[in-house]
Amino acid sequence: MSEIIQHIYIYSEASWIAHKSAYPDAMDKFFSGRKSESFVIASEKEVTFFLGIGNSFCSESVLVDIGHKFSCDNREKLLPASTYLHHDVLDITGLENILLGFYLGTYHYPFEAQHPIWDDKFQWEGLDDHKASLAKIKAICEGQFICMDWLNKPANSKRTTVLNAFLKEKSQEYNLQYTSFDRQDSEIHGLGAFLAVNQGSGQEASFTILEYRGGTEEAPVLGLVGKCVLFDTGGISIKPSANLHYMKSDMGGATAVLGVLIAAAKMKFPVDIIAILPITDNAVSNHSYLPSDVVTAYNGKTIEILDTDAEGRLTLADGLSYLSKNYNTDYLIDLATLTGSAVRMFGSTCGALFSNDQTLQDQLLRSGQKTGQRLWNLPLWEDWEEEIQSDVADLKNISLKPVGDCIVAATFLKHFINEHPRWAHLDIAAMCFGNVGYAKEKAATGYGVRLLLDFMENL
Repeated sequence: MSEIIQHIYIYSEASWIAHKSAYPDAMDKFFSGRKSESFVIASEKEVTFFLGIGNSFCSESVLVDIGHKFSCDNREKLLPASTYLHHDVLDITGLENILLGFYLGTYHYPFEAQHPIWDDKFQWEGLDDHKASLAKIKAICEGQFICMDWLNKPANSKRTTVLNAFLKEKSQEYNLQYTSFDRQDSEIHGLGAFLAVNQGSGQEASFTILEYRGGTEEAPVLGLVGKCVLFDTGGISIKPSANLHYMKSDMGGATAVLGVLIAAAKMKFPVDIIAILPITDNAVSNHSYLPSDVVTAYNGKTIEILDTDAEGRLTLADGLSYLSKNYNTDYLIDLATLTGSAVRMFGSTCGALFSNDQTLQDQLLRSGQKTGQRLWNLPLWEDWEEEIQSDVADLKNISLKPVGDCIVAATFLKHFINEHPRWAHLDIAAMCFGNVGYAKEKAATGYGVRLLLDFMENL
């Protein structure tokens, strides 16, 4: 096995026409260089793969997708062997994106590095000039795969104590500063919106702060808040039973933030990151918060609860207000599997983006387009403010009108950023958990990790 040599030839449709005379005429029946088309020839000493990329001017994200599909589809055919990559249509960036796709396509839950590409016997030959790029690719994969593993875990493996133990371990490994407020600490700090969600739970609260310090004094400081509802029953406003098992995915914002932190630390990104994960589940019990309750958030604003299934915006409200008050950040971004409204609007094509800063908005849109983890901007017009006005509190947590809930939620969150000048809210409800090639049911996609890493790299 170790003596076998493996080749991967990459052709566009045009370059295949130029090169196909070197192969038997019968090859035309099996390969033409079309996008994501692959074919394999094996002999006693060599295995040769042909991979088509269609148009040789593919975008970066398309090349990642092509590489991803290739390594996922051929996981049983690829060998842990010396491997040569041949191409004459890709520039350096294109080659690195194909390689990134090769590695991202190796994921399977739980990730245990069993794909041939991760085997020590698998060696890229002739890619000595790309060692730094390969190290970066592996760091991105480590972050994204940890993100995906945590989202894919069954609900009974997502206990606050288990997640906290993992966060402590990774904080020590990557020199992150770790702080966690339990229920009593959260009460002392005045995190009333977060505690309202947690009060029906049999699990301890954990308002967790992770700090990565990789930059100089002049380096940009990024504040991240990830919705971390371990499982969402809907509380007293209980969800229908159909597809309720997918509610283990309601921590998708937090897993994206966690993946970004780990990848950035592994690559020693020259930035500072302050991340807040308000960890709880949304459970049903005799202690659960009730529709018509009024709770007081960290910034002192009172909130009338009309729907206990709109719990994510409550945990984010305290996360945003705590971070923006206690830390000086250049950018403030929250990610959340927040509303069905965003799912109905965009399906699995993109996440919903809201921002109070045009430059930040444009930067995120560009990074989304580049990485294929796309976003689409929606308005934060003043018109929506009246939808969250309450008779008995400063705000109510939903509008009673059956329209625009993702915009209503963003408008609500804007009241908790302490007038931060560069804030963005990403509603990623349909994007981080969906149809994937490695699983029969819906599973984690890793959405958000590469988007934010590219955003930070461009800073």
